[in-house]
Amino acid sequence: MKKPLIVLACIMLFGCVGKPEKVAAVKDFQLDRYLGKWYEIARLDHSFERGMNQVTATYSMKEDGGVQVLNRGYSTQDKEWKSAEGKAYFVDSSDEGYLKVSFFGPFYGSYIVFELEKENYDYAFISGPNHSYLWLLSRTPEVSAEIQQKFKSQAEELGFDISQLIWVKQTAD
Repeated sequence: MKKPLIVLACIMLFGCVGKPEKVAAVKDFQLDRYLGKWYEIARLDHSFERGMNQVTATYSMKEDGGVQVLNRGYSTQDKEWKSAEGKAYFVDSSDEGYLKVSFFGPFYGSYIVFELEKENYDYAFISGPNHSYLWLLSRTPEVSAEIQQKFKSQAEELGFDISQLIWVKQTAD
């Protein structure tokens, strides 16, 4: 009877760092260039960001070599700023955009950079462990229609339901 519980515990602790079918992390990833502030341009809906606008993610180095994550956004329902602090570590090699991120103790989820503007790291397309998690991040609060279209096309090709995308307001109402 204990064996199924151990298997279930292992799946819960480690099963969320997988990759969705067809999604591959970028190679030649340079963490030092990725650090700093990013604006959330689009996402698929999920409970921990529901009703949030003006969402940003700021990444900085931790003393242990990991990444400090600070997510911040404005709750339109509560009329207040909310933030969440987490940590991230590479899953495989440090030159691959495949990390595991945690906001809740020992529980990690995948953070997969599957598209990244190479010259200046101006935008990034991010996936979670399955097709329910998808983000478009940018160094600026707005991106061109061309980048938006590229994001939608690539995400749809990879199996994400782009009809459910939320385009995040980055300005106060």
